[in-house]
Amino acid sequence: MILILICLLVGLTAGLIGSIVGLGGGVILVPALLILYELTPMFDWATASTVAALSLVVIIFTAASSTYSYTKQKRVDYKIGIYFLAGSLPAGLIGAWLNQFVNTEVFSVSLGFVMLAIFVIFMLRKKYQSTGTPRRKPKENHIVRNYTLKDIEYEYSFSPIGAAAVSFVVGLMSGFFGIGGGSLMVPAMILLYHIPTQIAAATSMFLILVTSFASSIMHISLGHIEWQYVWPFIPGAWLGGMLGAKISSRLSNNAVETMLKIVLLIIGIRLIWQGLL
Repeated sequence: MILILICLLVGLTAGLIGSIVGLGGGVILVPALLILYELTPMFDWATASTVAALSLVVIIFTAASSTYSYTKQKRVDYKIGIYFLAGSLPAGLIGAWLNQFVNTEVFSVSLGFVMLAIFVIFMLRKKYQSTGTPRRKPKENHIVRNYTLKDIEYEYSFSPIGAAAVSFVVGLMSGFFGIGGGSLMVPAMILLYHIPTQIAAATSMFLILVTSFASSIMHISLGHIEWQYVWPFIPGAWLGGMLGAKISSRLSNNAVETMLKIVLLIIGIRLIWQGLL
């Protein structure tokens, strides 16, 4: 019973925070399970492969509930999402396959450095598009998007080839780490293509839904799923995803980004410290 309650609480927290900042929940769920693996024998099954696999399965439900809520709020840019999926889908399968060759300590440290790298990128950038967006002359072969959210019109552009290349890297790391890819995709959308944070976070959940589903199939085929531990996480993750989407709609772009940076910094340091000890 205690194990079930812990799983429900972890799933709820992961879904809530992950949905608010567009991370999908995996960036909370995976580190939480790795930490519990060190703290209690109840989670001695939480190795690198099983954690990544379980996370991706749970993320499907978090991303589904969040995508549904964000779609009702008209915050998901499906057009740009399709281009990103061209790279992330095959890469997610490759990343899931590669996961079987790494041990838990290396997995923890590697994920920690990925989180810190994203945090540093956010801290070093000088400007980004968050509220009223100035017009930028799109580069050659870029697709221009005009999107209206809360009576504010945004304009941004992206290269189809560039989007596929970026999403390939994100999908590879998503399948490998089981984090869904939102922690990488949201910064990429904001920093590279100047997509407003609230649109980027919502669109990221749609990408996470599709990519996580594909990556989880690979993990299932490799026998990485501990099914008896999967089910307790799902109700909490689903509820957390829906609550997070509602809370996010009431927050400003700056508030969402601040929360994202705090989450990345704390988790990155914790994972590296844990993996090196």
